[in-house]
Amino acid sequence: MESTSPNYLKPLCFIFFFFLQSTTASSPPLLPKEALPTKSGYLPVNPTTGSAIFYTFYEAQNPISPLSQTPLLIWLQGGPGCSSMIGNFFELGPWRVNFNKQPSEPLALEPNSGSWNRIFGLLFLDNPIGTGFSIASTPQEIPRDQFGVSKHLFAAITNFVGLDHMFKSRPIYITGESYAGKYIPAIGYYILKRNAELSKSRRVNLAGVAIGDGLTDPVIQVATHAVNAYFSGLINERQKHELEELQLEAVKLTEAGNWSEATNGRSRVLQRLQNMTGLATLYDYTKNVPYKSSLVEDLLRHEEVKKALGVSNVSIVFEECSDLVGEVLHEDVMKSVKYMVEFLVRKSKVLLYQGQFDLRDGVVSTEAWMKTMKWEGMEKFLLADRKVWKLSGETAGYVQKWGSMSHVVVSGAGHLLPADQPLRAQAMIEDWVLDEGFFANVQEENLTSICY
Repeated sequence: MESTSPNYLKPLCFIFFFFLQSTTASSPPLLPKEALPTKSGYLPVNPTTGSAIFYTFYEAQNPISPLSQTPLLIWLQGGPGCSSMIGNFFELGPWRVNFNKQPSEPLALEPNSGSWNRIFGLLFLDNPIGTGFSIASTPQEIPRDQFGVSKHLFAAITNFVGLDHMFKSRPIYITGESYAGKYIPAIGYYILKRNAELSKSRRVNLAGVAIGDGLTDPVIQVATHAVNAYFSGLINERQKHELEELQLEAVKLTEAGNWSEATNGRSRVLQRLQNMTGLATLYDYTKNVPYKSSLVEDLLRHEEVKKALGVSNVSIVFEECSDLVGEVLHEDVMKSVKYMVEFLVRKSKVLLYQGQFDLRDGVVSTEAWMKTMKWEGMEKFLLADRKVWKLSGETAGYVQKWGSMSHVVVSGAGHLLPADQPLRAQAMIEDWVLDEGFFANVQEENLTSICY
């Protein structure tokens, strides 16, 4: 078909087209070469069906020498069903989305000075299958409980360790936040139980677990929301009693083993608390707007990014959190894994940490179940000082430690703690892994953490 444009417009159209092409060609890639993972792709959990866990791995930027002894951190997101790419590109990975940008500014990645791979290797796993870019061959294969989750994670971790002979000797620390407060104890427990049955060459070199703002013992934690909100000045006494009635209902349903309705009961508590307070988010009661983690979803829906990360099916539409996985694990929500933490604190070391402003799975919630743990060191832990932790002259938080148990409250942070306070989170995890600063095994007075 012939053009019907006037002749004098043709040069202008050409100029505009040339300008558009030049602008497009000069746009920087959303995932620059320097931001690419060291390794990424899929770790089979069931070779027969093709189900697999998606991973991204970043080697240490300044590894502890020798590399064969440099710790490996594994990060698991919560949900259930939320992608660990949130942790990667919003919280603690080496490159994060520019979530402080103005609405008119383009989406981009920027270096994260608080990355957890500064001196450690860092592995992100989209767990369970069906989450993020992970592959569930059928909905029926998605785990319905923590045993199923652990079985798949164990397969993924052992397959990852098999990718490089040097991974075998490196100490492994399982970390994560929120609903991973159940995944982490479960896989840690599973690893130690399996290690006892395996030859030394086939064991997973687990050294410790770290749980951030976790849901671990839900029946105790659900009963803390009213008192927490009341003493934070967010609700009055009448509202406190109203919330306590809803909490008691959730507790009774849990004690009766009515798991699905117990989960619904907890949801009613949180929804009523949200309505009472009018907060932008229960994850941080100081915020005027929710976390902008949806920017990660925007990033990972670009085909160029999916190709660069090795996503097997680039037509997949990435979602921050999978409703399907959440539905499958609905009956698992109110089940406790506290006994697994009790086992782990005897066999390895445990770090529990929370952001000071988290109203959902925060300090009050965690301390309530911690003090009920059956562990021979608990009495001494409860008597230990809660020390003021300073970094660069500022109060960074508070640390309590005895033996293999450590508890940290990070100042100025909410539920997505590494996003709020990246340098404090980085210093905390490094000191804990290396047994330095307040985490040193020698109990000393006035011991301060290394500043970074």
